[in-house]
Amino acid sequence: MPHFWTLLFTGLVLVLACDSPGFCQATTKKAKTKAPQARDATEVPTGVREYTSRNFIVRTDLTPEETKDLLERLETMLLQVGRYWGKPNSQVIEMYVVKNLNVWPEGFFPVEAYQSLASGGGLTMSRTQVAVDRFSGKKTAVLNAKSFVYATADRGTPQHEAVHAYCAQSFGTNGPTWFSEGIAELGNYWRDKDVSVQIHPGVMEYLQTAEPVPLAEIVDPRQVTGDGWQNYAWRWALCHMLAFNPNYAARFRPLGLNILADGNQTFESTYGSMAPEISFEYLQFLEHLEQGYRVDLCSWDWKTKAVGVRGKSTVQSKIDAGRGWQATRLLAKADQTYSYTAEGDWQLAKDGEKLTADGNSDGQGKLIGVIFDDYQLSEPFDLGSEGRWTAPQDGALFVRCQDQWNSLADNDGVVTFKLKLAE
Repeated sequence: MPHFWTLLFTGLVLVLACDSPGFCQATTKKAKTKAPQARDATEVPTGVREYTSRNFIVRTDLTPEETKDLLERLETMLLQVGRYWGKPNSQVIEMYVVKNLNVWPEGFFPVEAYQSLASGGGLTMSRTQVAVDRFSGKKTAVLNAKSFVYATADRGTPQHEAVHAYCAQSFGTNGPTWFSEGIAELGNYWRDKDVSVQIHPGVMEYLQTAEPVPLAEIVDPRQVTGDGWQNYAWRWALCHMLAFNPNYAARFRPLGLNILADGNQTFESTYGSMAPEISFEYLQFLEHLEQGYRVDLCSWDWKTKAVGVRGKSTVQSKIDAGRGWQATRLLAKADQTYSYTAEGDWQLAKDGEKLTADGNSDGQGKLIGVIFDDYQLSEPFDLGSEGRWTAPQDGALFVRCQDQWNSLADNDGVVTFKLKLAE
């Protein structure tokens, strides 16, 4: 740490709101935590009890059983978030979790917190003191930080707000709105060793039916917190894709750590050169979004180069039943006819029937194709285990095993796909 005379002390007050009544559900693996210890406390009103666990003090009108479940979910979530950022939580987070606001006396909560609770949301209020190097202006340490969480007792808001509290107490900041709210929602849904999509049904329905919000609008620095659960849903979608899609995950964590350290990196400086690819995959993610969807299994292959074929030359690729669209290495020419074979078999479930690339009687398991050209996809078309195919347009040919987009994880098997000019 720099000598004391190089440090400036800056006090910050962070207020982060969650306006997502009923639309923040977490599904987590239960943590191994001691049963919550409850005691009557003079600082809490009648009908409210205080419970403690390793990382939380929760004052609530929930039942002991409900509070035990909440604390287990909170502890599991916080453990996973701390591991991801490489900084375990080091300070107890104090929370007020409200099931029935009428139990709490008038004037008990700060005005801002009461308003948020009355609307069915949540609020995190944090006071932080950080050390700043006087020459570089960079934050060098979080010396004193304390957060108070006020949250309605649905299954998502307490976790969401606890992520805000963790970031404020551990890093002294939550970063810009797209990141802070996206990360809080990501933490809300985070589960150990499971990156599949599992979100609140209401959020799922909204994302499946609403017109996608452009990336530039999501990451606009003028966005403000507490602007509605719909905006939180888009921020979650972006952060989920960036965190778990292998094309972008390697940059996302360093970007997040830089943001939390008050660095100068932004979404644009980190991903600007990849904007077309991110926009394409983001829209693909939203188009196929279902519970259980895996962005890691459906990531796009940007590295394999497509080439045309001449004479008797052949292009060959291995196609995995458990992935989304995969490159065939063929740069197709419109109206050109090709012959192809797909040798091998695959399964649509761990112990399922072995199928050829012709699939079953319902068409599931069949090899299908699509043309990629200038970040646009053609309509999918059937292929199968062998045959002749005429390209509908110029572009790179991608193929996949026909299956539900959220059911790829249990697929097994690979076929060898070969193409050449038809004779």
